[in-house]
Amino acid sequence: MMMPTPPPPPPPGVQTDANGLILPKKLINPCLTSTDRKQLHRELKFNTKMGISVLNQKTELQRAYEKRQQHNMEQQPPSPTYGLKSELNRVIMERAQKHAQARLQNQENNDDDKQYVNPEYLNARAKLRAGQRTELK
Repeated sequence: MMMPTPPPPPPPGVQTDANGLILPKKLINPCLTSTDRKQLHRELKFNTKMGISVLNQKTELQRAYEKRQQHNMEQQPPSPTYGLKSELNRVIMERAQKHAQARLQNQENNDDDKQYVNPEYLNARAKLRAGQRTELK
């Protein structure tokens, strides 16, 4: 009968139990051991203790100015050429505006013509009325 051979010795630095099993070892968190992280955390704690805002570095004047600009942009109506990117669209818009202006001028001229009454027509009408009045009497 052969005797069982003992397991080979574990590598140095590894702990084993009585049965020869390797004991688990807590892993090192590289984030916690990082000096950069420690320094950043220390700085954040100091800033919160002193009441300094780390994320919003703008002064009150800058914030008020940006708020006013945003308010003005919201109040301004969008320009008619907003979104038109090509030269062709700009030319089309100009021609459409000229066409609309010409149409308005034509309408105004037609209105003026309708209000204008020919003096010959008025004279003829006055004579007819005078003739009708004499017939009725």
